[in-house]
Amino acid sequence: MLEIAKYVRAESLEEAYDLNQKKGNVILGGMLWLRLGSRRVNTAIDLSALSLDKIEEIPKDGLGAMADNGAPGTPEAMADNGAPGMPEAMADNGAPGMPEAMADNSTPGTPDGIREAAEMCGGYRIGAMATLRQLEKHEGLNRLTDGAIKDCVRDIVGVQFRNLATVGGSLFGRFGFSDVLTFLMAAGAKAELYHGGIVTVEEFARMPFDRDILTHVIFPGKKQRIGWQSFRNSRTDFSVLNCCVSLEEKETRCCVGARPMKAVCLRDEQGILKDGITPESARAFGRYVKENVKTGSNLRGSGEYRSMLAETLTRRALLSAAEIR
Repeated sequence: MLEIAKYVRAESLEEAYDLNQKKGNVILGGMLWLRLGSRRVNTAIDLSALSLDKIEEIPKDGLGAMADNGAPGTPEAMADNGAPGMPEAMADNGAPGMPEAMADNSTPGTPDGIREAAEMCGGYRIGAMATLRQLEKHEGLNRLTDGAIKDCVRDIVGVQFRNLATVGGSLFGRFGFSDVLTFLMAAGAKAELYHGGIVTVEEFARMPFDRDILTHVIFPGKKQRIGWQSFRNSRTDFSVLNCCVSLEEKETRCCVGARPMKAVCLRDEQGILKDGITPESARAFGRYVKENVKTGSNLRGSGEYRSMLAETLTRRALLSAAEIR
C-alpha cells in the first residue's frame, strides 16, 4: 500500500530539488511505477505545474545557445516567455512548445505543416512529465525514427496506462524491464538533469542513483535508421528481452534490455558490419551480441533463453534498420 504523509505542488524546479534532497521525499510522475510497490512517502512532490509535459522542437542551432538561462538545456531565446524550453517564436500562440506554424493544430508538436525533412530540426526536447502516449503519437519523433518510437511503446500494457506513464518515470528508474530506456539509449538521446546538466542516456544508465531531478530528454534531430524488436510472452506483458539498433554513418549502436537487468549498449568494435549489412553479417553480429551480453533468469525466462533471443532479435533489428526483408 502507498501511503503519502504530505503533498506539495512545487512552484519551481528549485523548490522541487530542495524538497527532494530529504530522504523519504519522492517526486511524483504518473505514479504508475510508484504504486507498484508498498511504501510510505514523507512528502510527495508534484511537478505538474512546471510545464514539463511538452514535447518541443529545438531550433536547428538551438542547442548552442542553451547556457545562460539558469535552466540547463534551455536556449537563450527561451528565457523571456515564462515557460522554460519555449523559443521566442513559440510565445504568441497560446500553446507552449508550438512554433507559429503549429498554432492551429490541436496536438502540440504535431502540426499539419511539419517539415517534410525531419532532419531540418535540431531535435526535440521531451519534458519528463510527457507521457508514453505522447511519444507514440508524435509525428515529428515518428518521422525521425521511421515509426520505430511508436513500435517501441505501443505494446506497453495498454493505452490507459500509456496515457499516465511518463517519460521521466520510465527513464529515471533505469528499470531492467524498460523498453523506453533501451530505445533512447540506442537513439543517442540525452538526459537533462536539473543539477547534473546534460549527459547521454547511456551514461545516465550507468550513474548511481541520486536525488537530482530529470527534467527533459533531448532527442537528436538527425533522421535515423532504427530497428526495434522485443519479445513478450503476451502482447501487453513486460518484454522478456528487447533490442534496438541504430545505424549511423560513423557507428552502429545495439542496445539490449530486459536481460532482465537494465539495458546495455554494444558497438561493432570487431568490424563485423564494416562491409555493410547483409543477412550473413547480421547473423554474425547477432552471435557477437549473444556472446557479449550477460543475461539472467526470472519468471519470464531463463538466462539461456534470453541469450538465444538476443541473437535472434539483434539480427532482425539490423535487417529492419537496413530495410532488408
